Amino acid sequence: MEQLIAELGYVAVFIGTYFEGETVLALGGVAAAHGTLSFWPVLFAAIVGGFLGDQTWFFIGRRYGRRALARYPTLAAKAPRVQALVRRWDAWAVVLLRFCYGLRIAGPIIIGGCGISPWRLAFFNFIGVLLWAPLVAGVGFFAWQAVEHWLGRLRDLQLVFLMMVLLVATLGWLFVQWRRR
Repeated sequence: MEQLIAELGYVAVFIGTYFEGETVLALGGVAAAHGTLSFWPVLFAAIVGGFLGDQTWFFIGRRYGRRALARYPTLAAKAPRVQALVRRWDAWAVVLLRFCYGLRIAGPIIIGGCGISPWRLAFFNFIGVLLWAPLVAGVGFFAWQAVEHWLGRLRDLQLVFLMMVLLVATLGWLFVQWRRR
């Protein structure tokens, strides 16, 4: 399994971040903490995948946004909230939508129908992905390190527990020997 992750991990991070990404990117951070992948290439794959994914969804929304809203009622239900956010703070909305779970695909599609300039979107999308990717990958990376540290303490506790069992068994054996005499 480690070999498969080492061979396809960066591609998986790229594809995962292209579509949605948080879980795959956090797992990429875990794989980097484990030593199966390297942290910086994971980060690079996430930045490129996340940026290109949002750009793609934006242009799909720009071209087919109204039809997509008419066809998908769940997307249409999210549209007024996202459109109000984009109209009020377009630059900040682009950056913050990256952090809104469940709006990573719907957000850029809806933004595409709001009339924001593609260059403006690309600039703020890039800022958003530069903030998002290290944060999510770092959470996975440091969470795994914390788990390993905690498991390391459990190993120490296992050793202490084993030593206590051996001590109690030895003292019990000595007590039984003393009672026999």
